[in-house]
Amino acid sequence: MNFGHRGGSPMRSNYYHTFGYNDLRDYALADDKYGIEQLADMYKYIDINRVGIYGHSGGGFMSTAAILSYPDFYKVAVSSSGNHDNNIYNQWWGETHNGVTEIDKKVKSKVDQKDSTKKETIQVTFKGDVEKNQDLAKNLKGYLLLTTGDIDNNVHPGNTLRVVDQLIKANKRFDFMILPGQRHAYGNDVPYFDRLMWYYFAEHLLGDYRTNVDLLDFNK
Repeated sequence: MNFGHRGGSPMRSNYYHTFGYNDLRDYALADDKYGIEQLADMYKYIDINRVGIYGHSGGGFMSTAAILSYPDFYKVAVSSSGNHDNNIYNQWWGETHNGVTEIDKKVKSKVDQKDSTKKETIQVTFKGDVEKNQDLAKNLKGYLLLTTGDIDNNVHPGNTLRVVDQLIKANKRFDFMILPGQRHAYGNDVPYFDRLMWYYFAEHLLGDYRTNVDLLDFNK
């Protein structure tokens, strides 16, 4: 089942794209949580006390944000190659989808050295700060697995490392793996990562703590 966030339809109109200006993260998280709660009310087989979330890239940004924003709701999160700090991600992403604030400041300056008359001009600067996941690190309560490729050519590994750094400073237990030689999509190591994620959710949501060392398919 799929559902859209506030601001538009599956057609993704201009209203959809502009609704989230200056809030690239938080309103969508609130919508996701509300949608899951509605589904749990409709279908009794959904266990609202065991909710996990996964995402890659922008989804990695959001899945980490979800468990840190709603630590009593999400129990497990797996986040791969997330752009956790969009202030160091591509400018066209944060500036386009989060918006930029223009700041106009009146500045007085001398016309020339011989003339003491001052001329007033407008100095224009731009501010485009985006919410950062590392600012929420202190909120972690559940289980969080962070991964990144060490040569990611889209989302720099520094995005994940900044979250890791703050989790360490907050004395949080979490799991972190760098996949050597992997770019943004993980290439040939995708089956390994997929199995790693399966085991992570099975362990922390189902209590299925297997003793095998090799990461095998669950039907083997």
